[in-house]
Amino acid sequence: MKIHWLQHVAFEGLGSIETWAKERGDTLRCTRLFAGEILPPLDAFDLLIVMGGPMGVHNLDKHPWLKEEKDFLRQVIAVGKPVLGICLGAQLLADALGARVFPNTEKEIGWFPILRASVDPNVSKLPEQLTNILPSSQTVFHWHGDTFTLPEETVQLYSSAACANQAFVYNERVIGLQFHLETTPESIGALIENCREELIPAPWIQPEEEILTAGKKDILAKINSWMGGLLEYLALQV
Repeated sequence: MKIHWLQHVAFEGLGSIETWAKERGDTLRCTRLFAGEILPPLDAFDLLIVMGGPMGVHNLDKHPWLKEEKDFLRQVIAVGKPVLGICLGAQLLADALGARVFPNTEKEIGWFPILRASVDPNVSKLPEQLTNILPSSQTVFHWHGDTFTLPEETVQLYSSAACANQAFVYNERVIGLQFHLETTPESIGALIENCREELIPAPWIQPEEEILTAGKKDILAKINSWMGGLLEYLALQV
């Protein structure tokens, strides 16, 4: 399978996704948008992954390539390619699908639980292959300040105490996650090193020491395995 991924800053990479892809023998290609690289033609990949970044989806003055990226995402969705968006990537997908993206009441940074959405009647209509890999609750890693309304025709998957919309699926093959399942010790370290100024006392921001202590091998293995399951599901949609 040919996987293409969009990178918004040098310090946010694929994490455990890279390990998963290499173990399968998949081809990985990247567009570093921050470096002015050109987006690929639609027939150059099977699966698209849109990673995170500290900018917001509306920061066009500082990052004019965001407009081209959102237009590209609309094209990818329109032709039915499977897409996974993580953090900023999920917000970009929500924006491309016509939803509103805006600052959340609280920033959410650290290890906090998410809960399966139970109020959306469309959850029961999701493919069995997808519902079987969605836990009812899970502690995951967060680093975001913005949130979004749910795009039309999407199914809400998760929420948390700090953020109502944590994940959604559109047309069975576009998945947006506000949280990070690809997290590794290296990716946590890179985020802290580059975004440490955001770690201020607040209700849903853990201090650096707590983030590092909570990110142990057992929880990383659990969320990385879940990420692998979601990727396997999306691979079936190719």
